[in-house]
Amino acid sequence: MNEKLTYNQVKDYYGKVLQSSDDLKTDACCTDEGLPSYLKPILSKVHDEVLTRYYGCGLVLPELLEGARVLDLGSGAGRDVYALSALVGAAGEVVGVDMTEEQLAVAQEYRQYHADVFGFDSSNVVFKEGFIEQLDQLDLEPNSFDVIVSNCVINLSPDKQAVLEQCFDLLKPGGEIYFSDVYAERRTPQYLVDDEELYGECISGALYWNDFINLVKRCGFKDPRLVKSRPLAIENARLQEKLGGRRFFSATYRLFKISELEPACEDYGQAVTYKGTIEHHNERFVLDEHHVIETGKIFPVCGNTYRMLNDTRFKEHFEFHGDWSRHFGIFEGCGTVMPFDGRSEAYADGALEVSSTPSSGGCC
Repeated sequence: MNEKLTYNQVKDYYGKVLQSSDDLKTDACCTDEGLPSYLKPILSKVHDEVLTRYYGCGLVLPELLEGARVLDLGSGAGRDVYALSALVGAAGEVVGVDMTEEQLAVAQEYRQYHADVFGFDSSNVVFKEGFIEQLDQLDLEPNSFDVIVSNCVINLSPDKQAVLEQCFDLLKPGGEIYFSDVYAERRTPQYLVDDEELYGECISGALYWNDFINLVKRCGFKDPRLVKSRPLAIENARLQEKLGGRRFFSATYRLFKISELEPACEDYGQAVTYKGTIEHHNERFVLDEHHVIETGKIFPVCGNTYRMLNDTRFKEHFEFHGDWSRHFGIFEGCGTVMPFDGRSEAYADGALEVSSTPSSGGCC
Protein backbone atom coordinates (compact mmCIF):
# COMPACT_ATOMS: atom_id res chain seq x y z
CA MET A 1 0.00 0.00 0.00
CA ASN A 2 1.27 3.48 -0.89
CA GLU A 3 1.05 5.24 2.48
CA LYS A 4 1.49 8.75 1.10
CA LEU A 5 -1.29 8.18 -1.43
CA THR A 6 -3.54 6.77 1.30
CA TYR A 7 -2.97 9.78 3.56
CA ASN A 8 -3.81 12.18 0.75
CA GLN A 9 -6.93 10.23 -0.21
CA VAL A 10 -8.25 10.23 3.36
CA LYS A 11 -7.44 13.92 3.86
CA ASP A 12 -9.27 14.82 0.65
CA TYR A 13 -12.24 12.59 1.48
CA TYR A 14 -12.77 14.02 4.96
CA GLY A 15 -11.61 17.54 4.18
CA LYS A 16 -13.16 18.18 0.76
CA VAL A 17 -15.51 15.39 -0.36
CA LEU A 18 -17.48 15.14 2.91
CA GLN A 19 -18.97 18.39 4.13
CA SER A 20 -21.30 16.86 6.73
CA SER A 21 -22.30 13.44 8.07
CA ASP A 22 -25.17 13.48 5.56
CA ASP A 23 -22.63 12.98 2.75
CA LEU A 24 -21.66 9.49 3.98
CA LYS A 25 -22.88 6.58 1.82
CA THR A 26 -23.04 3.95 4.62
CA ASP A 27 -23.58 3.93 8.38
CA ALA A 28 -20.06 2.56 8.99
CA CYS A 29 -18.79 5.88 10.30
CA CYS A 30 -21.84 7.46 11.86
CA THR A 31 -24.12 6.25 14.63
CA ASP A 32 -25.23 7.26 18.10
CA GLU A 33 -26.84 3.91 18.84
CA GLY A 34 -27.50 3.46 22.55
CA LEU A 35 -26.61 7.00 23.61
CA PRO A 36 -26.77 7.11 27.44
CA SER A 37 -29.19 9.66 28.85
CA TYR A 38 -26.50 11.47 30.85
CA LEU A 39 -24.62 12.31 27.64
CA LYS A 40 -27.55 13.95 25.92
CA PRO A 41 -27.36 17.25 27.86
CA ILE A 42 -23.60 17.34 27.26
CA LEU A 43 -23.93 16.84 23.51
CA SER A 44 -26.73 19.39 23.40
CA LYS A 45 -24.14 22.02 24.37
CA VAL A 46 -21.71 21.05 21.60
CA HIS A 47 -21.78 23.59 18.78
CA ASP A 48 -23.93 22.67 15.78
CA GLU A 49 -21.08 23.04 13.29
CA VAL A 50 -18.99 20.57 15.26
CA LEU A 51 -21.89 18.10 15.42
CA THR A 52 -22.59 18.18 11.68
CA ARG A 53 -18.95 17.27 10.93
CA TYR A 54 -19.09 14.12 13.05
CA TYR A 55 -18.12 10.82 11.36
CA GLY A 56 -17.79 8.34 14.25
CA CYS A 57 -18.98 4.71 14.38
CA GLY A 58 -19.66 4.24 18.09
CA LEU A 59 -19.42 5.72 21.55
CA VAL A 60 -15.91 6.23 22.88
CA LEU A 61 -16.74 7.65 26.28
CA PRO A 62 -15.66 5.11 28.91
CA GLU A 63 -16.50 5.29 32.60
CA LEU A 64 -14.76 7.27 35.34
CA LEU A 65 -13.02 10.08 33.48
CA GLU A 66 -13.08 12.88 36.07
CA GLY A 67 -9.60 14.41 36.23
CA ALA A 68 -8.20 12.08 33.54
CA ARG A 69 -5.82 12.94 30.73
CA VAL A 70 -7.33 11.64 27.48
CA LEU A 71 -6.00 11.41 23.91
CA ASP A 72 -8.43 11.25 20.98
CA LEU A 73 -6.96 9.78 17.79
CA GLY A 74 -8.53 11.18 14.63
CA SER A 75 -10.49 13.81 16.56
CA GLY A 76 -11.91 15.46 13.44
CA ALA A 77 -14.05 18.52 14.14
CA GLY A 78 -13.92 17.74 17.87
CA ARG A 79 -17.33 16.36 18.84
CA ASP A 80 -15.93 13.58 21.04
CA VAL A 81 -13.14 15.82 22.35
CA TYR A 82 -15.64 18.36 23.63
CA ALA A 83 -17.91 15.70 25.12
CA LEU A 84 -14.85 14.23 26.84
CA SER A 85 -13.79 17.67 28.05
CA ALA A 86 -17.04 17.95 30.00
CA LEU A 87 -16.51 14.49 31.52
CA VAL A 88 -12.87 15.00 32.57
CA GLY A 89 -13.73 18.37 34.08
CA ALA A 90 -11.52 21.38 34.73
CA ALA A 91 -8.86 19.19 36.38
CA GLY A 92 -8.55 16.94 33.32
CA GLU A 93 -7.27 17.46 29.80
CA VAL A 94 -8.22 16.17 26.36
CA VAL A 95 -5.77 16.17 23.45
CA GLY A 96 -7.15 15.70 19.95
CA VAL A 97 -4.96 14.61 17.03
CA ASP A 98 -6.06 14.82 13.39
CA MET A 99 -4.36 15.17 10.01
CA THR A 100 -7.19 17.02 8.23
CA GLU A 101 -6.75 20.79 8.23
CA GLU A 102 -10.38 21.53 7.41
CA GLN A 103 -11.63 19.44 10.33
CA LEU A 104 -9.11 20.91 12.77
CA ALA A 105 -10.04 24.44 11.74
CA VAL A 106 -13.63 23.78 12.85
CA ALA A 107 -12.46 22.18 16.11
CA GLN A 108 -10.05 25.00 16.97
CA GLU A 109 -12.63 27.71 16.33
CA TYR A 110 -14.84 26.58 19.21
CA ARG A 111 -12.34 25.93 22.02
CA GLN A 112 -13.34 28.97 24.06
CA TYR A 113 -17.01 28.52 23.18
CA HIS A 114 -17.04 25.09 24.82
CA ALA A 115 -14.98 26.22 27.81
CA ASP A 116 -17.67 28.84 28.43
CA VAL A 117 -20.69 26.54 28.00
CA PHE A 118 -19.15 23.89 30.27
CA GLY A 119 -18.23 26.50 32.89
CA PHE A 120 -14.43 26.29 32.76
CA ASP A 121 -12.15 29.29 33.38
CA SER A 122 -9.99 28.20 30.45
CA SER A 123 -10.09 25.50 27.80
CA ASN A 124 -9.01 22.02 28.88
CA VAL A 125 -8.67 20.96 25.23
CA VAL A 126 -5.63 20.92 22.93
CA PHE A 127 -5.65 20.04 19.22
CA LYS A 128 -2.58 18.87 17.30
CA GLU A 129 -2.22 18.38 13.56
CA GLY A 130 -0.42 15.18 12.71
CA PHE A 131 -0.62 11.51 11.80
CA ILE A 132 -1.74 8.93 14.34
CA GLU A 133 1.10 6.68 13.12
CA GLN A 134 3.59 9.43 14.13
CA LEU A 135 2.47 10.37 17.61
CA ASP A 136 6.11 10.39 18.70
CA GLN A 137 6.57 13.53 16.57
CA LEU A 138 3.85 15.52 18.36
CA ASP A 139 5.60 16.29 21.65
CA LEU A 140 3.46 13.86 23.64
CA GLU A 141 5.14 12.46 26.74
CA PRO A 142 5.30 8.64 27.09
CA ASN A 143 3.31 7.11 29.96
CA SER A 144 1.25 10.29 30.32
CA PHE A 145 -2.32 9.39 29.28
CA ASP A 146 -4.93 7.63 31.38
CA VAL A 147 -7.17 6.83 28.42
CA ILE A 148 -6.82 6.87 24.63
CA VAL A 149 -9.97 6.90 22.52
CA SER A 150 -10.58 6.64 18.79
CA ASN A 151 -13.83 6.73 16.88
CA CYS A 152 -13.80 4.88 13.55
CA VAL A 153 -10.33 6.09 12.57
CA ILE A 154 -7.74 3.32 13.01
CA ASN A 155 -9.23 1.41 10.07
CA LEU A 156 -8.20 4.38 7.88
CA SER A 157 -4.55 4.06 8.89
CA PRO A 158 -2.14 2.35 6.46
CA ASP A 159 0.10 1.34 9.41
CA LYS A 160 -2.13 0.11 12.20
CA GLN A 161 0.72 -1.58 14.06
CA ALA A 162 2.55 1.75 14.42
CA VAL A 163 -0.61 3.32 15.85
CA LEU A 164 -1.09 0.62 18.46
CA GLU A 165 2.59 0.44 19.44
CA GLN A 166 2.72 4.18 20.05
CA CYS A 167 -0.54 4.08 21.99
CA PHE A 168 1.03 1.48 24.27
CA ASP A 169 4.00 3.79 24.85
CA LEU A 170 1.82 6.82 25.61
CA LEU A 171 -0.47 5.12 28.13
CA LYS A 172 0.27 5.13 31.82
CA PRO A 173 0.54 1.66 33.42
CA GLY A 174 -3.05 0.59 34.00
CA GLY A 175 -4.30 2.92 31.28
CA GLU A 176 -6.49 1.79 28.42
CA ILE A 177 -7.44 2.33 24.81
CA TYR A 178 -11.21 2.46 24.51
CA PHE A 179 -12.19 2.69 20.86
CA SER A 180 -14.73 1.88 18.18
CA ASP A 181 -13.75 0.71 14.73
CA VAL A 182 -14.78 -1.42 11.77
CA TYR A 183 -13.74 -5.06 11.30
CA ALA A 184 -14.13 -7.53 8.44
CA GLU A 185 -15.29 -11.14 8.67
CA ARG A 186 -12.41 -12.12 6.33
CA ARG A 187 -9.30 -10.53 4.84
CA THR A 188 -10.13 -7.88 2.26
CA PRO A 189 -8.49 -8.22 -1.19
CA GLN A 190 -6.11 -5.47 -2.26
CA TYR A 191 -8.28 -4.20 -5.12
CA LEU A 192 -10.97 -3.28 -2.58
CA VAL A 193 -8.42 -1.74 -0.21
CA ASP A 194 -7.29 0.44 -3.13
CA ASP A 195 -10.85 1.64 -3.78
CA GLU A 196 -10.80 5.27 -2.58
CA GLU A 197 -14.53 5.43 -1.91
CA LEU A 198 -14.72 2.18 0.07
CA TYR A 199 -11.62 3.14 2.02
CA GLY A 200 -12.95 6.60 2.84
CA GLU A 201 -16.25 5.10 3.98
CA CYS A 202 -14.34 3.16 6.69
CA ILE A 203 -14.95 -0.21 5.03
CA SER A 204 -12.12 -1.60 2.93
CA GLY A 205 -9.36 -0.50 5.33
CA ALA A 206 -10.89 -2.60 8.11
CA LEU A 207 -8.82 -5.44 9.51
CA TYR A 208 -9.98 -9.04 9.49
CA TRP A 209 -11.04 -9.50 13.12
CA ASN A 210 -8.59 -12.32 13.90
CA ASP A 211 -5.68 -10.37 12.42
CA PHE A 212 -6.68 -7.51 14.72
CA ILE A 213 -6.67 -9.77 17.81
CA ASN A 214 -3.20 -11.09 17.00
CA LEU A 215 -1.91 -7.60 16.18
CA VAL A 216 -2.94 -6.00 19.46
CA LYS A 217 -1.36 -8.85 21.40
CA ARG A 218 1.93 -8.30 19.56
CA CYS A 219 1.73 -4.62 20.48
CA GLY A 220 1.51 -5.43 24.21
CA PHE A 221 -2.26 -5.56 24.81
CA LYS A 222 -2.43 -9.19 25.87
CA ASP A 223 -6.15 -9.64 26.51
CA PRO A 224 -8.36 -7.47 24.24
CA ARG A 225 -11.92 -7.15 25.51
CA LEU A 226 -14.91 -6.68 23.20
CA VAL A 227 -17.43 -4.29 24.74
CA LYS A 228 -20.13 -4.37 22.07
CA SER A 229 -20.60 -4.87 18.33
CA ARG A 230 -23.15 -4.62 15.54
CA PRO A 231 -23.27 -5.56 11.85
CA LEU A 232 -22.86 -2.67 9.44
CA ALA A 233 -25.76 -1.80 7.21
CA ILE A 234 -24.31 -1.05 3.78
CA GLU A 235 -27.50 0.14 2.14
CA ASN A 236 -25.84 1.53 -0.96
CA ALA A 237 -26.46 -1.04 -3.72
CA ARG A 238 -23.46 0.06 -5.76
CA LEU A 239 -21.08 -0.38 -2.81
CA GLN A 240 -22.69 -3.70 -1.89
CA GLU A 241 -22.01 -4.99 -5.39
CA LYS A 242 -18.36 -3.96 -5.12
CA LEU A 243 -18.01 -5.83 -1.83
CA GLY A 244 -19.50 -9.03 -3.15
CA GLY A 245 -21.39 -10.06 -0.04
CA ARG A 246 -18.55 -9.47 2.42
CA ARG A 247 -19.72 -8.57 5.92
CA PHE A 248 -18.34 -5.86 8.17
CA PHE A 249 -18.96 -5.02 11.81
CA SER A 250 -18.62 -1.99 14.02
CA ALA A 251 -17.14 -2.94 17.38
CA THR A 252 -15.93 -1.27 20.56
CA TYR A 253 -12.86 -2.73 22.26
CA ARG A 254 -10.93 -1.86 25.38
CA LEU A 255 -7.22 -2.70 25.61
CA PHE A 256 -5.43 -2.35 28.94
CA LYS A 257 -1.74 -1.62 29.45
CA ILE A 258 -1.07 -4.15 32.20
CA SER A 259 2.18 -6.05 31.92
CA GLU A 260 1.07 -8.96 34.17
CA LEU A 261 -1.88 -10.01 32.00
CA GLU A 262 -1.68 -13.63 30.86
CA PRO A 263 -2.38 -14.95 27.32
CA ALA A 264 -5.44 -16.84 28.56
CA CYS A 265 -8.03 -16.44 31.30
CA GLU A 266 -6.59 -18.35 34.26
CA ASP A 267 -8.61 -19.26 37.35
CA TYR A 268 -7.19 -18.36 40.76
CA GLY A 269 -10.47 -18.68 42.65
CA GLN A 270 -10.93 -14.91 42.73
CA ALA A 271 -14.03 -12.73 42.71
CA VAL A 272 -15.00 -9.07 42.90
CA THR A 273 -17.93 -7.08 44.27
CA TYR A 274 -18.89 -3.81 42.61
CA LYS A 275 -19.77 -1.05 45.10
CA GLY A 276 -22.02 0.87 42.71
CA THR A 277 -20.02 4.05 43.24
CA ILE A 278 -19.16 5.08 39.67
CA GLU A 279 -21.33 8.01 38.59
CA HIS A 280 -24.07 7.09 36.09
CA HIS A 281 -23.31 3.39 36.65
CA ASN A 282 -24.91 2.77 40.04
CA GLU A 283 -26.70 -0.51 39.25
CA ARG A 284 -24.00 -2.34 37.31
CA PHE A 285 -20.56 -1.96 35.77
CA VAL A 286 -19.95 -3.25 32.25
CA LEU A 287 -16.32 -4.15 31.69
CA ASP A 288 -17.06 -5.98 28.43
CA GLU A 289 -19.79 -8.07 26.83
CA HIS A 290 -19.06 -11.03 29.16
CA HIS A 291 -18.59 -9.04 32.38
CA VAL A 292 -21.74 -7.21 33.43
CA ILE A 293 -21.15 -6.88 37.16
CA GLU A 294 -24.21 -6.05 39.27
CA THR A 295 -23.81 -3.88 42.34
CA GLY A 296 -23.39 -5.82 45.59
CA LYS A 297 -23.18 -9.27 44.00
CA ILE A 298 -20.03 -11.39 44.33
CA PHE A 299 -18.82 -11.97 40.77
CA PRO A 300 -16.21 -14.70 40.06
CA VAL A 301 -13.44 -13.50 37.74
CA CYS A 302 -10.31 -14.78 36.06
CA GLY A 303 -6.91 -13.41 36.97
CA ASN A 304 -6.84 -11.01 34.01
CA THR A 305 -10.21 -9.48 34.86
CA TYR A 306 -9.10 -9.16 38.49
CA ARG A 307 -6.10 -7.13 37.33
CA MET A 308 -8.18 -5.01 34.91
CA LEU A 309 -10.19 -3.85 37.90
CA ASN A 310 -7.50 -3.86 40.59
CA ASP A 311 -4.58 -2.33 38.66
CA THR A 312 -6.53 0.52 37.03
CA ARG A 313 -8.56 3.62 37.88
CA PHE A 314 -11.48 1.33 38.81
CA LYS A 315 -9.82 -0.16 41.93
CA GLU A 316 -11.51 1.90 44.66
CA HIS A 317 -14.95 1.01 43.30
CA PHE A 318 -14.58 -2.74 43.90
CA GLU A 319 -14.01 -5.15 46.73
CA PHE A 320 -11.56 -7.92 45.84
CA HIS A 321 -11.78 -11.50 47.08
CA GLY A 322 -8.97 -14.07 46.88
CA ASP A 323 -5.29 -13.90 46.01
CA TRP A 324 -2.76 -15.62 43.74
CA SER A 325 -1.81 -18.51 46.02
CA ARG A 326 -3.75 -21.25 44.20
CA HIS A 327 -4.29 -21.92 40.50
CA PHE A 328 -7.26 -23.93 39.18
CA GLY A 329 -6.49 -24.00 35.46
CA ILE A 330 -8.40 -22.24 32.70
CA PHE A 331 -11.29 -20.09 33.91
CA GLU A 332 -14.54 -21.90 33.12
CA GLY A 333 -16.51 -20.39 30.27
CA CYS A 334 -13.72 -18.22 28.88
CA GLY A 335 -13.73 -20.03 25.53
CA THR A 336 -10.32 -21.68 25.86
CA VAL A 337 -10.54 -25.46 25.57
CA MET A 338 -8.02 -27.92 27.04
CA PRO A 339 -6.66 -29.98 24.11
CA PHE A 340 -6.74 -33.26 26.06
CA ASP A 341 -9.99 -35.13 26.64
CA GLY A 342 -8.62 -38.21 28.39
CA ARG A 343 -9.89 -40.70 25.80
CA SER A 344 -6.42 -41.94 24.78
CA GLU A 345 -4.89 -44.63 27.01
CA ALA A 346 -1.52 -46.35 26.92
CA TYR A 347 -1.55 -50.17 26.94
CA ALA A 348 0.80 -52.00 29.28
CA ASP A 349 2.75 -53.50 26.36
CA GLY A 350 3.51 -50.04 24.93
CA ALA A 351 0.90 -50.13 22.17
CA LEU A 352 -1.38 -47.10 22.08
CA GLU A 353 -5.08 -47.02 21.56
CA VAL A 354 -5.97 -44.78 18.62
CA SER A 355 -7.16 -41.44 19.97
CA SER A 356 -10.50 -40.02 18.94
CA THR A 357 -8.95 -36.58 19.31
CA PRO A 358 -6.96 -35.36 16.27
CA SER A 359 -3.31 -34.72 17.00
CA SER A 360 -2.21 -31.09 16.96
CA GLY A 361 1.48 -31.80 16.53
CA GLY A 362 3.92 -34.15 14.83
CA CYS A 363 5.24 -35.59 18.09
CA CYS A 364 1.98 -36.58 19.76
